[in-house]
Amino acid sequence: MAGGVGSRFWPMSRTAHPKQFMDILGTGRTLLQQTYDRFVRLCPKENIYIVTNDSYVDLVKEQIKGIPADNILSEPARKNTAPCVAYACYKIAQLNPDALTVIAPSDHLIIKEDTFIKAIKACYLKAASEDCLVTLGIRPSRPDTGYGYIQFIESEAKEKDKRIKKVKTFTEKPDLEMAKFFLQSGDFLWNSGIFIWSVKSVIAAFEQHSPDMDTIFREGNEFYNTAKEAQFIAKAYSNCKNISIDYAIMEKAENVYVRSSIIGWSDLGTWGSLYDHVKQDDNNNAVVGKNVMMYDSKNCIVNVPKDKLVVMQGLEDYIVVESDGILLICKKEDEQQIRTFVNDVKIKKGEKFV
Repeated sequence: MAGGVGSRFWPMSRTAHPKQFMDILGTGRTLLQQTYDRFVRLCPKENIYIVTNDSYVDLVKEQIKGIPADNILSEPARKNTAPCVAYACYKIAQLNPDALTVIAPSDHLIIKEDTFIKAIKACYLKAASEDCLVTLGIRPSRPDTGYGYIQFIESEAKEKDKRIKKVKTFTEKPDLEMAKFFLQSGDFLWNSGIFIWSVKSVIAAFEQHSPDMDTIFREGNEFYNTAKEAQFIAKAYSNCKNISIDYAIMEKAENVYVRSSIIGWSDLGTWGSLYDHVKQDDNNNAVVGKNVMMYDSKNCIVNVPKDKLVVMQGLEDYIVVESDGILLICKKEDEQQIRTFVNDVKIKKGEKFV
């Protein structure tokens, strides 16, 4: 899934060039490219599909060299993750009704890739052997209020993989006290937004729990993988709700399982989440930029272009980001306000800045 805007990473992530198409970590590969590289280890290249917004198709082609045009699914509007998943799975089902699929965001960080591969393969086995929906859960390391949580119970069935549990509840981003409770209880995982299932199982789930969306995308069965697909999708997206796959299906279904994993994961949703994954200096400043000079500053996140000379003095616990002539200086503790800043900028200064 590569169609989001990533507004919390403003000003680097902008509508015209969102974070999945950027080398945020300074590795030489964008987040989309890193995700693609990861999945080449799990399936043939020709089986990797990228769902993105109409306006990003050229960016996908530029960054993923040689990807067949048919493997780029172009969305005419942003309608959240449920329509995105439905489009991909109903289309794939027409090519191979027995297909197993992994649904993954294109802008996440996964450090322990070998462990990730092992976890996905274990979920493959579960999804291939029974009618179920599997998600990857991340063992929480702190009471983070920026993630959704999954509560699990022991599965009634005897699982071959002991890390696979039955899902009891999904909880949206909690407040700090609730997050602390979740961490202490030991039966909650972070929701990674990575799903594994057969197309048969997920289509059956749409039919049962989201019949309106099922009707819309089922009507496309004669058009998927034909010259009329784009025309059909334009109509489908104009008719379907803006809703996440969690709300549409996962929170309603009974046959949902989660595999607990420790894969060095971050959704890189905020500048604060990036802090732990950038090398820090002796004063715990995480700096991306070749010409940054720090004086009497600590615990800061700094991300500036390589050719930009930046001299900072006397800042503690701040985010300092410069991109395309826009400078953001914000307290780390207040980074959730960045979305408000972006909305205010759009209203007062115009679309070109967002």
